[in-house]
Amino acid sequence: MTIPAGPPPTGGGDGEQQRLRLLAVTACPTGIAHTYMAAEKLAQAAESRGIDMKVETQGSIGAENVLDDNDVKHADGVIVAADKDVDLSRFAGKRVLTVGVAEGIRHPEQLIERVMSAPVHTPGGAPTAPASGGKERSVGYKALMNGVSYMIPFVVVGGLLIAISLSLGGHTDPSGGLVIPKDSFWMDINNVGVIGFTLMVPILSGYIAYAIGDRPALVPGMVGGWIANTGELYDSKAGAGFIGAIVTGFLAGYLVLWIKKVPVPKFARPIMPIIVIPIVATTALGMFFIYVIGKPISWVFENLTDWLSGMTGTSAILLGAILGLMIAFDMGGPVNKTAFLFGAGLIATGNQTVMGMCAAAIPVMPLGQGLATLIRKRLYTEQERETGLASLFMGCFGISEGAIPFAAARPAQVIPANMLGGAVAGAIAGVAGVEDAVPHGGPIVAVLGAVSGVPMFFVAVVIGSAVTALTTVALVDLAERRRRGEAGLALGVGAREAVLVGAGVGATGAGAGAGTGASGGAGAVLGDVPKQAGPAESAETAVPGNRADGADTAKAAEPADEAEGDGGGDSSDVLSGYLTEQTVKVRLGAADKEAAIREMAELLGRTGKVVDPEQLVATALRREAQGTTGLGEEIAIPHAKTDAVSAPVVGFARSAEGVEWDSPDGTKARLVFMIAVPEAAAGDEHLRILALLSRKLMNAEFRERLLAAPDESTVLGVLREVG
Repeated sequence: MTIPAGPPPTGGGDGEQQRLRLLAVTACPTGIAHTYMAAEKLAQAAESRGIDMKVETQGSIGAENVLDDNDVKHADGVIVAADKDVDLSRFAGKRVLTVGVAEGIRHPEQLIERVMSAPVHTPGGAPTAPASGGKERSVGYKALMNGVSYMIPFVVVGGLLIAISLSLGGHTDPSGGLVIPKDSFWMDINNVGVIGFTLMVPILSGYIAYAIGDRPALVPGMVGGWIANTGELYDSKAGAGFIGAIVTGFLAGYLVLWIKKVPVPKFARPIMPIIVIPIVATTALGMFFIYVIGKPISWVFENLTDWLSGMTGTSAILLGAILGLMIAFDMGGPVNKTAFLFGAGLIATGNQTVMGMCAAAIPVMPLGQGLATLIRKRLYTEQERETGLASLFMGCFGISEGAIPFAAARPAQVIPANMLGGAVAGAIAGVAGVEDAVPHGGPIVAVLGAVSGVPMFFVAVVIGSAVTALTTVALVDLAERRRRGEAGLALGVGAREAVLVGAGVGATGAGAGAGTGASGGAGAVLGDVPKQAGPAESAETAVPGNRADGADTAKAAEPADEAEGDGGGDSSDVLSGYLTEQTVKVRLGAADKEAAIREMAELLGRTGKVVDPEQLVATALRREAQGTTGLGEEIAIPHAKTDAVSAPVVGFARSAEGVEWDSPDGTKARLVFMIAVPEAAAGDEHLRILALLSRKLMNAEFRERLLAAPDESTVLGVLREVG
């Protein structure tokens, strides 16, 4: 269906023609300018066709220009251009078109034409995934990253509280391992940490399910995760751990989606999402896990124990390697617990060498993953790097679960690396005859005197951790290179979800997450999405019209000194004085992205505000690894939040030939801005600058004047219009 350029009649009661009213939502986990560019492109396309449009922008700091109930009530259609989950429940009964954020930038006119033939969203529908218009991360990947991002705080809080209580209140006891006195303050701290750890697995499962089936899937997902982690419910000595939680999360999510498709009488529809679906899905999933999946887990556990019992007379190197592989495989799951309980059970018989092998392997995963975030920071999000520091701390206290956010976010790379490092550590401890008198692992047991052969114990831990870290970095880097080769993009790395749009492709990626922190952390892997300009800022950056003489006439009032021409005015007017003639360069000499970022860092260094140029470059490159800052329309805005600068500073340079920047429309970047802000001042100011630039640069006439400006002072005069 093609929407006419003029305002279409809608049969208003007053007999007058009314303009078509559309709504839009734009969002991406990282690449904050993409969110605003898509919003601006859609608004411009709507205005040119005589259509009213309100655009809500969403990001990790929250939604701006939020669509209220009145907006939705009078809307004729909704466009969702997003590379992250968007709750569509408020749009029930409206035509909703869902696409990737790249489509909002590249084809806004087509989206406006298509929205009136889009399907009507029904109540209880799931969060959106782009229906067409670009390749993106799969629904399964996004669901996994969603779970990891919510799980990370529980891992960190629970693990650190347990580690603190053990270090300050624990002592070794040959009859009971590493013991904290009962009824003590430190036991209370330990119990709180245990609660955090106990909730970790259900949270992972629940939010995987939520990302697939929306709110009705949250309860069955969490209950399923709890069941998976509670082996007693299906006669197993160890629960299924985080791997079981991933299984129950996906089962719950897709089970809820299937139940939603079952036709029910109209009177029953209101209670379906809050009563019927959660009860049916929770019961079905729980019984399925207990009676169908749980039994094989218990059987595997028992047979693994028998198999290990028959190996005690074999080579210590082989046994240590096998135990290390098992310890590292699922970090607290049934395979890990089988090896751990096997070693712990032999302590009472006087054989402490098997527990020594396990104790050396236990800290390798969190130590190795934490070390990896330090070795190659650019491969990880800020949240993942923070989670990595917590993981290092947990590793010192033998808490292998500290590596779970990394394993959940990148199982294909992290689990093999963990197993290799664990096997190496176990084998070294085995050949060296390391003994552990208590059922616990990590450097803490050696410090407290429970380990004999302490030097070789630490050799095993250090070498195993280094093997895990180096292998992880190599595998993650290889995976990223492969994805770049397949899609022509530099994808985001981490627990959290990173996003990228390139050559018509919109892709999300946590975490994870973890971003982690992705976190992603992981986590919630986390992008830096800008705060939308407030009313005054929006007026300053409104889409300008064109006068006959080619000058820019903004719809809002411009500062009075702009009348002086391109070369006049005070340079402090440009982005609050962060961009000056000193940081403008009309000829960028670099031929590739990394060289361009280095040249821009040198340009910013003219101000004296760059205290560590190499760190600034490294931070900007890590940001590029999370998702390209090439915005299309021959624009790139690399940016960095780092203490390598002492104050906010912005630079601009022009490239005659253009620099390949993986832009969504395939164009080379000729207009390059670089923004650097210190960590302490990285909040709204960083986001405000990006929002102002990305909106203003959407005006073609403004870009043409930037390209045509003959010298730095003229360029600065043009840029003064940004604000």
